[in-house]
Amino acid sequence: MSYNTNLADRIREALVHLPDVEEKEMFRGVCFMVNGKMCVCVSGDEMMCRIGAEAIEGVLDENGVRQMMMRDRPAKDFVYISEEAFLHQKDFDRWIKLALDFNPKAKASKKK
Repeated sequence: MSYNTNLADRIREALVHLPDVEEKEMFRGVCFMVNGKMCVCVSGDEMMCRIGAEAIEGVLDENGVRQMMMRDRPAKDFVYISEEAFLHQKDFDRWIKLALDFNPKAKASKKK
């Protein structure tokens, strides 16, 4: 699995203060689960954030942001963000905040 380990370290550092964070390998990278729910992932050199459908409407026109697609359909709560959109720390922090703000509203995956 090849993903940006420096980006994963940045995310790890941003979430270190939270009590319930788990890392799982998925989406060709690593996903950070917060409170048992997918929150932020690293896939290749991109960050994938679960920010909710309402927030997505306001960010899709930004450079480096695209909606996640699953089986040719938009994944309603997820966006991929390329490095250009989180290069600066304030931009990175914004994406992490959007994902953490949505986390309490997100539905947890069904346990298998």
